[in-house]
Amino acid sequence: MNTKNDSTEHDFPDALRWSLRGLRREAQPEHDLWSSIAQRIAATPQVAMAAPAPAWRRFAPLAMAASLALAVGLVWQLRPDIATTTAAPSAQLISAEADAMTREYQAALQEFARSAPATTDTTALHELDRSAAQIRTAMARDPDARFLLDRLQDTYARRLALTQRLTLT
Repeated sequence: MNTKNDSTEHDFPDALRWSLRGLRREAQPEHDLWSSIAQRIAATPQVAMAAPAPAWRRFAPLAMAASLALAVGLVWQLRPDIATTTAAPSAQLISAEADAMTREYQAALQEFARSAPATTDTTALHELDRSAAQIRTAMARDPDARFLLDRLQDTYARRLALTQRLTLT
């Protein structure tokens, strides 16, 4: 059990206790504060309470937002289909590029045929030619497929590399 008094647990030196008691002084205001506040309130112009806004004014921003959303939705739904308008030029470009590539490929093959005798092992060459023909058929069905053009270019490059290797051996 603790028999000590609570005040003895926090014993401060006498000088400190006296200086703390000296800090506690009540001070009265030098003049009446309320009278100056009342004068300032009376000097400011009073604004009359405005009547509440009509209901249509409260909903005007919502109505404007709804009409804007409706306009954007209509424009989005009635826009011309971009895929169909841009597909034709893109498909024409890919087809023209494939035709040019085929002409260059055939010209290169003719150069190889003139410079070297015909090879006896043409199974791989025929297989590459058949693959190129299948790719051209697929391009006719889907003229906007860019990846088919890449495949055709790769097939032609392999065919030319194999032809060159066979003519040099």
